[in-house]
Amino acid sequence: MTSEISNDNVVLPPREPDAHGQAAMLLVESLIHGLIERKVLSVADAVEIVDVATEVKSDTGPEMGDSPENLQKSITMLQAISASLRPDIPKPR
Repeated sequence: MTSEISNDNVVLPPREPDAHGQAAMLLVESLIHGLIERKVLSVADAVEIVDVATEVKSDTGPEMGDSPENLQKSITMLQAISASLRPDIPKPR
């Protein structure tokens, strides 16, 4: 499968990633890490928030018109954030 968009007459180059979406994801990730560093938010709470966002996206994506491909990309990004935070959850002693 190619990432080019085409019809019978024209082949368009692949689309660039969405700059607004990239900036928003970076801002939110930075905010989460900043809140954790300032002890405003625990790592466990941050993971829970991201996991809830993943569930909501999974549940609402189709009705919001997301294509299966875009829905999976969104879910994968959220899962990656959650996975990157999980190792920092303090272990019970």
